[in-house]
Amino acid sequence: MTTVYKPWGREVWLELNDKYCYKRIYIDAGSQTSYQYHEKKTETNYIVAGKAEFWLENEEGVVEKTIMNEGEYVTVLPPRKHRVVAITDVILQEVSTPDWSAKSMFGCMPARDVILTVGNEILEATMSYRCRWYEYLNYRPLIQKYFNSDPNMRHESAPKPRLTDEDYRKDYLSDKIGDQKRLEWTAKKFFVTTEEEPLFDAADILRFGKDLIVQHGFTTNLKGIDWLKRHFPDHRVHTVNFPGDPYPIHIDATFTPIRPGLILNNPVRKLPKEQRKLFEDNGWEIIEAAQPAHNSPPPLTYYSIWLSMNVLVLDPKTVCVEKSEVYQAEQLDKLGMEVLPIDFREAYGFGGSLHCSTTDVYREGNLQDYFPKQ
Repeated sequence: MTTVYKPWGREVWLELNDKYCYKRIYIDAGSQTSYQYHEKKTETNYIVAGKAEFWLENEEGVVEKTIMNEGEYVTVLPPRKHRVVAITDVILQEVSTPDWSAKSMFGCMPARDVILTVGNEILEATMSYRCRWYEYLNYRPLIQKYFNSDPNMRHESAPKPRLTDEDYRKDYLSDKIGDQKRLEWTAKKFFVTTEEEPLFDAADILRFGKDLIVQHGFTTNLKGIDWLKRHFPDHRVHTVNFPGDPYPIHIDATFTPIRPGLILNNPVRKLPKEQRKLFEDNGWEIIEAAQPAHNSPPPLTYYSIWLSMNVLVLDPKTVCVEKSEVYQAEQLDKLGMEVLPIDFREAYGFGGSLHCSTTDVYREGNLQDYFPKQ
């Protein structure tokens, strides 16, 4: 049971699941709820005690005001505007459908986006896209097998967010707003996601032994990063951002570690100077990634051409690169890596490239401290 305090009173959440919400609402006499509407959910309000005036928009868009007494109820269909005005102290019971619905899921291919392995733990991320809320279920059967076979394995799931309208800035992604304005916003760390509740995707997190580097952007907010700090108290969690990206979603096409001491950085999304200190003080070299081999992504995808950087490092000497990304392959070859070309470009439409489509589970070696100078 959760209590949420409002300017007009309080809400007591008695049940919240993926099918319905049930809450008791207390409204102080003389107060009124916000004049609101819901794009998806249907709700029924029952007067347990008190007297109220219920405002409800009809099919013609005209607001009808009805006096309601104890024992009466009203059902509100989306997207009709409504409000409750308390004549006396009022107690309502509200039952509603979920806050949103999605007509389809995502590609369900990028395991890297959903699952994070840290030590002996596999963590399911919250996810910040509504169409990806249920994606974790794809991996549950495998994770359950790991859990059953290894007594030391930990399976954790971050708190699933409600993803209500309060989690997003309305009209942020409107076509009327150009990339220049969005670049100004991202430079100020003003993103489409708000700080309503913790949000993070696993693909915003890089693991460097005892240190976790987390991108603050569209899919991970500061509350999500704070949750990670609390959840991994034995790790040092660092926040980074990349002002040159108008759509900062996931870190693998922006900042890619290749081997201890070497990182590729997208030349148009450079790590800010003040955030480079951790790497420079510990002898890490950050070099610009090679230019992509393509001027546009494949058809039916919305991905950046910089998926060229989305390489899969197998060990400090071996890396998998998408076969057509010849410039990136050439650069890594000159850096002394054995490059394995993989024909994977046609899979981009399902969610990403080589690193996106994988997540490591079994690993060798011990926990390293790559940044002893903090």
